[in-house]
Amino acid sequence: MDIKQVTVLGGLSKKGEKEPVEEVTFNMGDVVSIVGPTGCGKTTLINDIELFADLNTPSMRRVLINGQPPADIEFQPSRNPIALISQHTNFLSDLPVKEFLSIHARVRQGGDADHVIEETLAFANELTGEPLILESAMTELSGGQTRALLIADAVIIGNSPIILLDEIENAGIDRIRALELLKRYEKIFIFVTHDSRIALLSDYRIVMKDGAMQKVLATTDEERMVAEEIKKMDDLLLDFRRRVREGQQLTYDDLGERLKAFGYIA
Repeated sequence: MDIKQVTVLGGLSKKGEKEPVEEVTFNMGDVVSIVGPTGCGKTTLINDIELFADLNTPSMRRVLINGQPPADIEFQPSRNPIALISQHTNFLSDLPVKEFLSIHARVRQGGDADHVIEETLAFANELTGEPLILESAMTELSGGQTRALLIADAVIIGNSPIILLDEIENAGIDRIRALELLKRYEKIFIFVTHDSRIALLSDYRIVMKDGAMQKVLATTDEERMVAEEIKKMDDLLLDFRRRVREGQQLTYDDLGERLKAFGYIA
């Protein structure tokens, strides 16, 4: 099925009240963030999307595909249009990385899998500090490597049109590089995030509170300018983190030079 858009019809908050946002539609190519404090219902919202909720989840939301109820649409299990990259990866088998990818490639695409495996590995290695090795067992990978591989697998091998990403900033991967790479693909990307840069680099964001969608905010040009300033501070922290990991020692002079380079001090 050629998915053009996904619509979420509002349901009920944790208090049983009607959600302030009655309807939100994601179009192919949209990058969306779901934001709000811990426990506000962000993960519940993406779970509703993944399950094609139809008044059958605690939130009482409905999810429409191209304007149709999910009950009216038939999907082959091997062609599931939604991929969820969650924070929990302990379900993975002890297969070597290459075999894991090969099996998925045969199920989703058939034919010669070597090319897509290479492309998937290259994508994943753009996001990690230590490159993945095809002979490594899946259970030997770090949390960041696993999440990077699953993101690449969903985009390239699974070719899922709708990809849900739950707090990738906690995965130890280059999340801004991930966002840059993902934007090259015409898919719907929905991030659950506490990261201000991810939120401000998205096309719009859904604000959650008390288990309900409170508002939908389109990212303004001014916010994108703010994101550029946040990037400078973020890059500074990332550089110092890299130095510490490499065994270097830091000084006040290092900090002063970097702050001066960014224009924060004279």
